[in-house]
Amino acid sequence: MHPFTSKPEPTTCISFNLREFKFAQTLIFAIEEINNSTQLLPGVSLGYKIYDSCSSVALTVLSGMALMNGYEETLSDTSCSRPPAVHAIVGESNSSPTIGLASLVGPFSLPVISHFATCACLSNRKMYPSFFRTIPSDYYQSRALAKLVKHFGWTWVGTVRSRSDYGSNGIAAFEESAKEEGICIEYSEAIFKTDPQDQFLKTVEVIKKGTARVVLAFIALGDFVPLLKVISQHNITGIQWVGSESWITSRTLAETKEYSFLSGAVGFAIANAKLMGLREFLVNVHPDQEPNNELLKEFWETTFQCSLSNSGSGGCTGSERIAELQNEYTDVSELRIANKVYTAVYAIAQTLHNILKDIKSSTKSSKGERPTPQKVLEYIGGVKFTVKTGEEIFFDASGNPVARYDLVNWQPVQDGSLQFKNVGFYDSSLPSEQHLQVNQEHILWTGDSGQLPVSVCSETCPPGTRKAVQKGRPVCCYDCIPCGEGEISNGTGKIHAV
Repeated sequence: MHPFTSKPEPTTCISFNLREFKFAQTLIFAIEEINNSTQLLPGVSLGYKIYDSCSSVALTVLSGMALMNGYEETLSDTSCSRPPAVHAIVGESNSSPTIGLASLVGPFSLPVISHFATCACLSNRKMYPSFFRTIPSDYYQSRALAKLVKHFGWTWVGTVRSRSDYGSNGIAAFEESAKEEGICIEYSEAIFKTDPQDQFLKTVEVIKKGTARVVLAFIALGDFVPLLKVISQHNITGIQWVGSESWITSRTLAETKEYSFLSGAVGFAIANAKLMGLREFLVNVHPDQEPNNELLKEFWETTFQCSLSNSGSGGCTGSERIAELQNEYTDVSELRIANKVYTAVYAIAQTLHNILKDIKSSTKSSKGERPTPQKVLEYIGGVKFTVKTGEEIFFDASGNPVARYDLVNWQPVQDGSLQFKNVGFYDSSLPSEQHLQVNQEHILWTGDSGQLPVSVCSETCPPGTRKAVQKGRPVCCYDCIPCGEGEISNGTGKIHAV
């Protein structure tokens, strides 16, 4: 707790995040592509300002204030009376910081479009009137996960979630849907990346002692990594992992051989995409070309383990080549979330294009009229267009896109790492009975087995017996007792004998 008698120490980033830097560079790539277009916003150049929030709510709010007020360190008498410095904000990647940002800028009608904040809570139009996103709401993912678990016949599962808006809301929605599907939760653990080691050890003990063979991890990537490190140290195997979109296509996890116990994991991922020209853009950036890009400098020094400010021993030569690297930044085989950054930028650009087109054709428009954030907010809800990947972009009344997911399965490759194989999909735009499609014969389960794991609290009662729920335990846990004299049960899993 801060005493408020002195200025608090600034929040510092713990480490450099390649995935987040890639998102930032994808935003720049999209803006430069639009600025070079003769079809979209001809004669108009888009600018940008990028802030590093370190996934911190406080720094995200600070960044939002800077974007509204014109990047000033301190507020003046005119700071709140002039228009915001930007027309829209793209971000943040995590739900909790995005909630802070959307709460801050919403009253000023400044649009926020997130590429990765999935909390269903953000669909609340009363609380977040200017929020939009290019990634589906967890309202759909949580229900899709419950249907998936039911599809495989797993009625007894454990859950681990992030202790955040993302994890808590996601698991709450899953538990609600799971109950409707007849699925029971053995335990529900919550963790956060800054938790002491004891908390991670406690969660691992709960998983070890549990009888559920299936564990749903509705957890942010940053929270999952410290837990995985502890699990790998305790040699826990035989768990069938089910993942949320935050980590289920993480190349970093898949290429870490210590986490090979994740082999067989299944989960829903945002549909993949190919962005022509992105790799060339990513590998050809250089600090000399962008001297004001502090993130690029930090990326260069972190990646090549050298110093740009030191010309002697340990200094960067400038001849280092990004193209020779193989990491999450240079890999363009998985652009699921980067593509959502790309479409967010295009949604703003298309909205501005429509506004300027209407201003030009309107007889009521005053000379020199320019778009405002309020105008962008008014128009963006009705924007509808197709990006070069073929994806059609539009928003519903709550600012959400259509919910479409790939069902992915982690399968081993020869070098010991894991690859993501598409084994189905979930599409909320189809009739309800067709929402979930699974190619089960292509799935490889935990332990590299082709045999579907079983996760039930009690086996199905055979004919001649009936279920007797165990006192104080979930309905999925029962004993099978013989039918009484004169009663008959000629099917399996009967509750009553007749």
